[in-house]
Amino acid sequence: MSDELKLTILKTLAAKGSIEDTAVTFKNVSSETVLGAIKSLESQEMVTHKTLTTEVWSVCPEGQDQLDNGSYEARIFHAVPAGEQGISIDELKAKFGAVANLGQGKGFKNKWLKKSGDNIVRLVDSIVDQTKVDLEAVLATGAHENKETIKELKRRNLIAPTKTFSYSVAKGAKFSTELKKLETDLTEDMLKGDAWKTAEFKQFNFDALGLSPRGGHLHPLMKVREEFRQIFFEMGFEEMPTNNFAESSFWNFDALFVPQQHVARDLQDTFYLSDPAEATELPDFWKTVRDVHVKGGYGSIGYRAPWSEDEAKKLVLRTHTTAVSSQILHKLAQEPYRAAKYFSIDRVYRNESVDATHLAEFHQVEGIIADKSMSLGRLIAFLDVFFKKMGITTIRFKPTYNPYTEPSMEIFSWHNELNKWVEIGNSGMFRPEMLRSLGLEEGVQVAGFGLSLERPTMIRCGIDDIRQLVGHKVDRNTIETDPACRLDKKTGKEVKVGAE
Repeated sequence: MSDELKLTILKTLAAKGSIEDTAVTFKNVSSETVLGAIKSLESQEMVTHKTLTTEVWSVCPEGQDQLDNGSYEARIFHAVPAGEQGISIDELKAKFGAVANLGQGKGFKNKWLKKSGDNIVRLVDSIVDQTKVDLEAVLATGAHENKETIKELKRRNLIAPTKTFSYSVAKGAKFSTELKKLETDLTEDMLKGDAWKTAEFKQFNFDALGLSPRGGHLHPLMKVREEFRQIFFEMGFEEMPTNNFAESSFWNFDALFVPQQHVARDLQDTFYLSDPAEATELPDFWKTVRDVHVKGGYGSIGYRAPWSEDEAKKLVLRTHTTAVSSQILHKLAQEPYRAAKYFSIDRVYRNESVDATHLAEFHQVEGIIADKSMSLGRLIAFLDVFFKKMGITTIRFKPTYNPYTEPSMEIFSWHNELNKWVEIGNSGMFRPEMLRSLGLEEGVQVAGFGLSLERPTMIRCGIDDIRQLVGHKVDRNTIETDPACRLDKKTGKEVKVGAE
């Protein structure tokens, strides 16, 4: 706002005593600019004001079309030739589409037209397009002298009300025709002298909203991760500690009955640590694990291949959180038997080429269910309920091979954006060679499953490239403006929380 406008307001008040309507006094100045100047003067108690609200009518797009081309009823009337034959209803519909029905109805009501068999014929020779006349009056003045006409035009969605604002202004307690520059801050120089005693300060506006502070924002992965956690807790699971990103090859591979010659241990699949390169020691039952690998046991002949203690000590960035599950199962074996369910959600690392569906660093959702009555059928039933709670209802299972589970199943879900089935997890029943080596008693069966966190999130958010979710291609603005979301448990559809 300019000081010139504020001075004009003050001088007008000095001359006239008050301003009845700023829209009349300041015709060429927007109401927002005038209000800004009034508010500034009001903060100094130089003026007071009241808001004046006026409702005017403006022509809608459909009304503007009838202003430009004639009302629908007039168009239909002029399309009907004079004489008793008229024009067929089908011909009118072919020419005017939906407008034909609207125009005919109004023409019948005005007694301009009538129906004769399958044709429309005229009842009068000429008409006055009153609808267009009425719209021209509204366009010119923003009103109409006939309230019933306004009501009819509004009913036909030809006009709509618009509120305009102006202001009446009166002198305030400290009215003056001179503008004073008020101080906004108490400065060090004022305090050093006596200037602070005579300075006039601008009043604080304690009702001002101020600037919204920038804060942290939840990443979509973290939103889905928390929802996964709550589903696990709801289904009676305990959370496993997953604070070790580096594990020995023993826990990551050997304790899971993965042979030391397995291709997953090759450099192209696994990140090996260089410093430190090895664990200082192995758990006390490592020889049992070695013997099962080399000689067999618990109904198995083993791998009949060499097994190296040095290989088992090599430190790796864990390739799966199943390394944590093996440790939890070993601890569980030291306790009196009880059925147990555990889960974890954390990062794992694999030396893979990055593409639309693969990352070298990603999250794994790990779960194990230990029970003497556990079976593959119960695992399938559990996974079906689990995914439905997440809102993913279209899943398939496919037999596969895992060194530490038999039978084993891959889990797939349909991805609408990619238009194909996408693998979202792996599962199966842990082998006796693994369970008995960890110390679990005969008869205890354990089902395990490892799911992706990124891929279900991609399906949920409609993302077709995982690099748009994690990495340098992530749109930070999307994350900052995206409202919190949850799933409707009945429909599985995403519900925005805090969004319009």
